Amino acid sequence: MKLKYLLVFAIFWACNEQTQNNKDQSLQQIIKADTDASKLATEIGFNNALLSVADSSFVKLGNGQLPIVGKTAFANSFDKDNDIKTITWQPINGEVAKSGELGYSWGDWQFKTQDTTYYGNYVTIWKKKTDGIWKMCLDGGNSTPNPKL
Repeated sequence: MKLKYLLVFAIFWACNEQTQNNKDQSLQQIIKADTDASKLATEIGFNNALLSVADSSFVKLGNGQLPIVGKTAFANSFDKDNDIKTITWQPINGEVAKSGELGYSWGDWQFKTQDTTYYGNYVTIWKKKTDGIWKMCLDGGNSTPNPKL
């Protein structure tokens, strides 16, 4: 009888360990997708970078603005030829759902103009598509003082 309980415990432990490994791997994928999007923003612009990794149901939350709902609405909300290329961000951490299909990242952003640098925090919700690619579902943030003060 003890052997039966030991076997059940071993199977449960192995499954739990596998789930944690999958979550860790998924979080690494989200952090990489987030970091890659920031790098892309310096090349093609902030909004264009978000658009390139956005899910079709993407929601963009902005300071003092109503949410922009849907990838098409977001694409129509900005001038693609005059996009800002001086916004960067760095993910600090995140979390992945036990299912491995949904997660978030959060971190600090920085926006440089000719004479001023602005700072803030952000959170991005990510959804894993059937092809294994993580896409942004929701993105928003707020302004903060310089975090290094």
